[in-house]
Order: sequence, then C-alpha cells, then structure tokens
Amino acid sequence: MGVEAGAQAARSRALVVLRMRSRALAVALLPAAVAVILLVGAATGRLAGPGWDAARWVLTPVAVLVLLAAAGIALVVARARPAMSPTIPITEETAPDLYRMVRGLADRLDVPAPSAIALTPDCDSWLEDRTHRTHRAHGPPPAEEHDDIAGGGRHPHRRHPVAPVLVIGSPFLWWMRVGELRAVLAPVVAGTGPSAHPDIAAARRFVRGLDAAVAVASAPHRGPVSRAVLAGVGWVARLLLRSCRVHAAEMERGVAAAAAERAQAVDYGLRIVAQEQVGLAYAGWDRLLTRVALPAWRMGRWPSRLDAGVVAALTELSRRDRLAEGFASRLGERPACDLLEEPGAVDEAASLLAARLFHGGPAGPGPDWSPVGWSEYPEEVVDRKWRIDAARLHRVLDAMGVRPAPGSAAPDTGGPTLSRVLDHLTDRAGHLTDRAGQLTDRAGETPFTARSPEPPPDDEEDLSGTTPRSATLAARLSAELSREETTATPSPSATAPFTAASSSTSPPATPDPAALWDDRTLPLFPLQPPRTARELLADHLTAMICCAAMDTAGATPGLDWLDGPTLLHNGERTADLAPKVLTLIEDGDSTPLRAWLAELGIRPEKPVRLA
Repeated sequence: MGVEAGAQAARSRALVVLRMRSRALAVALLPAAVAVILLVGAATGRLAGPGWDAARWVLTPVAVLVLLAAAGIALVVARARPAMSPTIPITEETAPDLYRMVRGLADRLDVPAPSAIALTPDCDSWLEDRTHRTHRAHGPPPAEEHDDIAGGGRHPHRRHPVAPVLVIGSPFLWWMRVGELRAVLAPVVAGTGPSAHPDIAAARRFVRGLDAAVAVASAPHRGPVSRAVLAGVGWVARLLLRSCRVHAAEMERGVAAAAAERAQAVDYGLRIVAQEQVGLAYAGWDRLLTRVALPAWRMGRWPSRLDAGVVAALTELSRRDRLAEGFASRLGERPACDLLEEPGAVDEAASLLAARLFHGGPAGPGPDWSPVGWSEYPEEVVDRKWRIDAARLHRVLDAMGVRPAPGSAAPDTGGPTLSRVLDHLTDRAGHLTDRAGQLTDRAGETPFTARSPEPPPDDEEDLSGTTPRSATLAARLSAELSREETTATPSPSATAPFTAASSSTSPPATPDPAALWDDRTLPLFPLQPPRTARELLADHLTAMICCAAMDTAGATPGLDWLDGPTLLHNGERTADLAPKVLTLIEDGDSTPLRAWLAELGIRPEKPVRLA
C-alpha cells in the first residue's frame, strides 16, 4: 500500500466515523423535530383534533427528555479527559539539537513537525494528540494552512489543528546513536502528515471522547444517583464505540501504512540496524527494571539514573553474549542523549516517573521515598534489603517458637544465626518433630508444630513441592509481609492522579478540578504480580545467607547490571547459590548448602547483624 492509497483509505474510514457521529446527532434531534412540527401545526390550525393533541402531549415531553439526555451525554464526552500518557515534557530550550533534528526529519519527509517533544520511561515512541485539553480550556487552537494527506498539493482554505506531540522512549536516547534514533523516529514523525488532516483529526477526537466517557461511567466510588445516570451514558458511549470500532481501526491502519511508506526513503539501511538496537534496548530495560530497580522501589528508594543504567546493562549483556559485531566502535559514535542540554536532570525525572508508573509512590523525594545513585546502591539498597529480610525471617521464627534443634552444633545464644534457620528447615529435624507430633496427637495432646496457630497457605499449588516446615514458614512470612504492607501509612501524594507537573522533583502544583474526571491509580503498569510464598521464603533465606557471609566471611554486597543484587566474595560474584536454596526448601536437604558455606568460609553458627 503506497502513500496515496494508505492516505485515501484512512480518510474514507474517517468520513465513515464522522457520518456515524452525525447519525447519532440526528437520532437525538429527531423527536424534537417531530415535536416542533406538531406544535407549529397546532399554531397554524393544520394539525388539529384530539389525535393530534394527544400526540403533542406525549411527544413533546419525550423530545425534551431526549434532548436533555443528549445534552448530558455530550457534556460528559466533552468534560471527560481522554487518557494521556504520563511523560516528561522537553522544551526546546532544554534540547535545541533534538528539536532541530526532528524538524529536519519532518522537512525531509515533507510533513508538519511535531508541536512538542516528550519522553516516556519505556522502549517505545509514538505521536499523541493533546489538543483536546487546550480546546476545552482555551477554545480552538490556532489554524494553519496544510498540505493534503498525501502531500500532493495545497488547500489554502482548509485548516488543521496543532500537530501532535512526539513521545520518545527515554532508553532510546541513552542507548542509541544519533543516526539510529533518527532512523527509528522517521516512520513516527511521518505520521504527523495524516494526523494533520481535519477529517482524521475530528474522527480521532470523537473516538477518544467516547472512550473517555466510558472510563468515567465505569469509575468506582460514586453515589447511587451518579451511578444510575452514568450507566446510561456509558451504555450509549459503548454502543457508539462498537459501531465505529472497525472503521477507526482501519483508519489507524491506513495512517500507519501511509507513514511507513513515506519513511521508506529515509535512512533505510540504518533503520534495519536501529531496529535491532530497539529489541536489545527493550531486553536490557526490562532486566534493569525487574532485577535492579524493583528491589530498590520496594524499600522506598528509587535509582535516579535508570537510563544511564540501561547503557551499563546492555554493555554487559553484549559483552557476555557477544551480540554485536564491532560493538566498541559503535559506542564511539555520538549518543543521542547528547542532544539534551542537561541529560542528568532529564534522566532523574524519567527515573522518578518510571518508579511511579511501574511501582507507585509519591511525586517527589521524601523521608520514605529518596533517590539513590548507582555508586551507593550496594550499601544503601542491597545490604539494607538483605538485613531487613533477615530480620523479618527471625521475627517469624520467634513467633513460631523455633529454637536450635537438639544436638545442633550451634549454641543457643538467642542471637540471629543462620544455623537456626538451617536446622529448622532440614528434613532430619523435621522428621523428628513430625514423628513427635504424631505420637502426641495419638495421646490427645497438642503437637509441637501447633504451638502457634498456622494460617493455611494461600497458594497450595505454589507450596505443593515443599516440605511441611518450608510451607509453614513460607505462609507465615507471606502473612507477616502482608501485615507490614497493610499497616504502612501511604504518602498522600502516592495515590493522587498523575499530572505532567508531578514528573519533576518540585512539589506538586495545586490539583486541577478536571483531574476528578481521570479516575486513574498508580502504579499504572505494575512490573510483576505479588511474589508467591515460595519466592518469599527463597528471598528471605538467601538474604540471611548473604548477611552471614558479610558478617563472618568478609563478603560484600554488589550490583549486577543484569541480575540485580549480588554477593561478592574476594571481589568476585558468588554463583550457584539459588539451586542449593531451592534444594533445602523443596527437599529439606541442607547438605549442598552447608558444603557451599564451608567452601566460602561462612560460619552459620555466628550471630549476624540485622536491620
């Protein structure tokens, strides 16, 4: 499909959507038109008689009700704010070179330049129309002349709205070179041509308004009267959306085809290489968020240089897997972040926004939500995380009344030791206790393991492959963590709707009354589901082992760019710990783990320092 064909297909579908809007308006006005005819007929004496009078008495109130309902629906559609992606606005003063590159790209493609540029903490780029906000607050935007959708001629009497905003994934700026970024953005910027067409712009506004009205009608926490009224609004909006869904999708498909065809002539060979870097950036960004950023977010710290971190993560990934030929020479080229005047400040704002979107949290730093640099990450995050988890593990063991097993080599000092945990989870000690419990059960007494009532595991399938002791401890840990999260007092700003102003580190501005129509919660895109009980037990046991290694064998906390927190022994990363932890949890066999501890010189009988 060429530029002309794709553009024509998009415009024809847009006209279909607009005709549906006109039909909906005609249906709303039809009862009023009939009522007017009846009233005029009565005034002129042409439609007189009992039958006509009855029709007037019945149809006039119906027409008024339909008009009121239509006005209410139109008001909700007009007031509802279509979903807008939370982004970091980039002004031309803070990135003149980036704006110059985008405008040069638009000139080369013969399309209108984007009206502004914004960054998103994700590996994607798109155009976003935000004129609906200025339309409703300040009237229509300034009109300009424009080329037709295919770029083939001028229409001096046709007007178009302000061009959409170009949203760029922030990891692209740090990982890609300038030429690669230009090649990736070419098909995106080419979409401003179809977006400028008045029919397509009007059709998009109509669909976005209906979608926003459905979101408002579906919002919870409303009174019974509001729910009843909005239920009708939602029904009408959904009906109209279903009617134009196929045509709107075909319109967008035509727009994308026209934009892609127009961008074919721009850096075609470089675009193939750049697309490979897109996939690589996505893989590294995902690993960085889930393995490195998430542990920090969970404890109230947010890494302030995520975009710089993705470069380190991808460099390490390429070094390990040898993904790129001539990798060093590529890094010698100018990175796209050089197009920003203050890349460090932009990276910090994007990092805070990523923390809010993927994990939730306040809009700015505070006592329980502070930034952390990569140099401070091992001590401020890794070490602290391990000691907090180890302290929680021992609190649960205290509540269960667990003491060192009879015959254990570890003395009962009352301090937190790794031996206490290993002895409790080892199958040998479990068999002795289980057998004693069976004997006391037969005698009608309470078994040892039931001294503290144990909550039933929430996920029996998750704990099905573990020993009874591991399952009980995992369930207790899960319950303890849930209680901590429930009793924690959230910051007021943590649950406030996100606005563009809140992406900076300054205090949030006065709330906009229109924000009441957004009804969104944070996090918008949670990275992972809650950890299972088995995962929690493995994490806490690993944390206790790491604390013992640091306090008794001179190990240190470290950061692996791809795997997150790691334990360093003699300056090297320790390996093969996870399988041994799972062997203890699933089989109750501590022999492999004890051998690993002895090899590294870790003394499990020594008390460790907790948080």
